[in-house]
Amino acid sequence: KWAPKLRALKADDDLTVSDHDWTDTQSDTSGVRQAADAYLDTIPAPPKDGTPEKNAQWWKDLTPEQRADYLAVHPGTLGAMNGLPADVRDEANRMVLAETRAMYQLELAAIPKEPAMYGPGAGGRVDVITPEWQEWHRKYADKKAKMEGVLKGMDAIQARFDRTGQEGLPEAYLLGFDPTGLRDGKVILANGNPDTADHVGIYVPGTFSHIASIGGDDETHGDLGRGDRLWTESTRLAPGQKVSTITWFDYNAPDHIPQATRHQYADEGGPRLYDFLQGNKAAQEGVDGTRAHTTVIGHSYGSTVVGVAAQSGSWKDPAAVNDLVFAGSPGVQADHAADLGVGADHVWAMGAPLDDFVVRHGGRLVGLGDNWTIPTDESFGGNIMASDVGGHTKFWDAGSTSLSNQAAVIVGQRDKVEIE
Repeated sequence: KWAPKLRALKADDDLTVSDHDWTDTQSDTSGVRQAADAYLDTIPAPPKDGTPEKNAQWWKDLTPEQRADYLAVHPGTLGAMNGLPADVRDEANRMVLAETRAMYQLELAAIPKEPAMYGPGAGGRVDVITPEWQEWHRKYADKKAKMEGVLKGMDAIQARFDRTGQEGLPEAYLLGFDPTGLRDGKVILANGNPDTADHVGIYVPGTFSHIASIGGDDETHGDLGRGDRLWTESTRLAPGQKVSTITWFDYNAPDHIPQATRHQYADEGGPRLYDFLQGNKAAQEGVDGTRAHTTVIGHSYGSTVVGVAAQSGSWKDPAAVNDLVFAGSPGVQADHAADLGVGADHVWAMGAPLDDFVVRHGGRLVGLGDNWTIPTDESFGGNIMASDVGGHTKFWDAGSTSLSNQAAVIVGQRDKVEIE
């Protein structure tokens, strides 16, 4: 008797879903969950610490009704499960996004208005910081700034949803979302459905990445915008083929240069990326038994994360990646391209002058690559791609050789890659 109630969770009938409606939905879900525990216990639980393959099989074995009921009550669980279909994760994460955004907006509105910072001092001068402002700053300033940053990131995700159809951009799929994640937040967003794509390109950002900056400015759209441009250029090179590009941000990125000299952030993030890639493979094979040609692109410290991911897991695990691309890499925790599991001829690297030169060779000096080796070294043994951009953040400039080279790798057109 509880199944219809689980699927009937909704806002009031005024057809406008307000912030209060979303928080009411959270409350309703919690109440129904408590009342329907006996019914939910009849649905097989997800595998504990399940592999992506086990997660995929669990989902496949559920009936359509069980899937709908589990989604209604546990969207956060499903949205984070590697191996599930992209459309399922997208629906679940959009629910989590809407509920989280409503909660943040209500909590932000509840913060008292900031008092005047300065008040009258000696001789009538208005130059004394008021006790009221000091108290407000102590209690609310950091909280307000963090909440505004997360809301900015959520707005950027919504802005990408709204860009669907503009300049041919396909439907977006939110494959992962957490407002805090491992401190910096979590955003995994795909252009196009990776489960049905012929080619998938996965971009991993580097130092300074954060949910608050995931959308950049109105012109660049930040890391999400880089995924847009990769999709546009890849689709141009492969007309008639299905392309999906994914911005993957699910690790605690270094917040400043001293942190970016340490390998611990990559040691933590690499296995998480590895599990996502295995899940991407399992979800693709769940459609028709085949999988897409898959390329992973690491920028800056993101390349170090990719390098660790490439060396994670076991030799018994099925291969989930075909090509690796490193842009402005300070090192990938390996001294030979052949150590990364895809074959040296499927490893690509490019650099740029000025600040990129400093990043790459600074990484060499602090040992982010084994034996002080970085991917743009000839001795590394990979392909060194031509790059025509002027700095460390420019590899995705529209019309650049750097962008077209990445796209050529994504769609498997090796002959179109310009080698340095």
